[in-house]
Amino acid sequence: MKRSLPLGRLSGVPVGAHWSTVVILLLITVLLAVEVLPGSGAEAAAGLYWVTAAGAAVLFLAALLAHELAHAVTARRRGVRVRSVTLFALGGVTEFEAPAATPRAEFVIAAAGPLTSLVAGVLFWLAAVAASLATAPVLVLMALSWLAGINVLLAVFNLLPGAPLDGGRVLHAALWWRFGERARADRATSRAGEGLGLGLVFAGLAMTLVWARVEGLWLVLVGWFLSTAARGEAAAGDLRDGLGGLRLREVMTPDPAVAAEWLTVEECVRHLVLESRQTVFPTVDFDGRPSGYVTLETLRDVPAERRPEVRLREVARRLPEQGVQEAGADATGLLEAGTPGRELVRVVVEGGRVVGMVTSADLSRVIRQAPLRRAARPPSFPGPPSAQP
Repeated sequence: MKRSLPLGRLSGVPVGAHWSTVVILLLITVLLAVEVLPGSGAEAAAGLYWVTAAGAAVLFLAALLAHELAHAVTARRRGVRVRSVTLFALGGVTEFEAPAATPRAEFVIAAAGPLTSLVAGVLFWLAAVAASLATAPVLVLMALSWLAGINVLLAVFNLLPGAPLDGGRVLHAALWWRFGERARADRATSRAGEGLGLGLVFAGLAMTLVWARVEGLWLVLVGWFLSTAARGEAAAGDLRDGLGGLRLREVMTPDPAVAAEWLTVEECVRHLVLESRQTVFPTVDFDGRPSGYVTLETLRDVPAERRPEVRLREVARRLPEQGVQEAGADATGLLEAGTPGRELVRVVVEGGRVVGMVTSADLSRVIRQAPLRRAARPPSFPGPPSAQP
């Protein structure tokens, strides 16, 4: 997820917030200031309700950040590189460079977040008790009590057994250890997550339509997000399974047409693009090494009257460092870093020369071939799980 607002680095991990975080901050503030705090029976000026509510909303986001940082710090201690931590309207997400190497590591990383939320809930409860004993204002007591309850609720909700929730990760680790097969665990937890999401959607619709509860709309949104994310994880799991044991040369489209970066857009279109079935073209420099890429849309967007004078190097998108890999590289490396573009996944080289490219269509083919490849593998003798917790 893209970080719209960088917040710096904590424990060496880039931290940021999506723009939707502002929405949830405002919604929580309004909820507390209009419903929760006035319902406490405390007599206070309207401004105090809003100030207390805003402070509680910020503390909630801080606890949510602590939840995600717990995942990140635990992952780093287990040898898993963390790409970033991002807060957004429905919670937070910790992005890893690669999945955990063992079921034990995955279990510990997944459990760290809910455990942190539970600890935060206990700490807020203790703070509320201390505030009560010190005869602090009722507004403060109510805000601390709400923070205690919402963090415990967050911990319990995240432990529901379905991807992409932490409970789904815990279930995945258990199934991975039990079956000794990551792909089988992927499929099971993705199905569980999709079912859980659909269940929340129906529950939210019932709350809204039958009992006229506005909170049901929020439940519908959460359920839709979980179901969509679970389907995405299922696709990623299928891709991981399909790429297992393959090299890039077995996945790539071999010998693609490449465009010299000094060609004009007009020359490229006339002599290369219109004679090819490709929709994306790697560009090369004078030494024949990959330097970038152009798509049909990139070329189309150059005004027709300028195409005879604009050269490809002026409009080509640059390739990131991880966008170029050797043909003999492990194909599962495609899962560990970002892609240059929506269509182009990797430019594949041998001796610095372009010998192929991996496109989104290639990955789609790999996913569809995965069940056939599994069925074609020689049968193995049954035995204990190969991976240990």
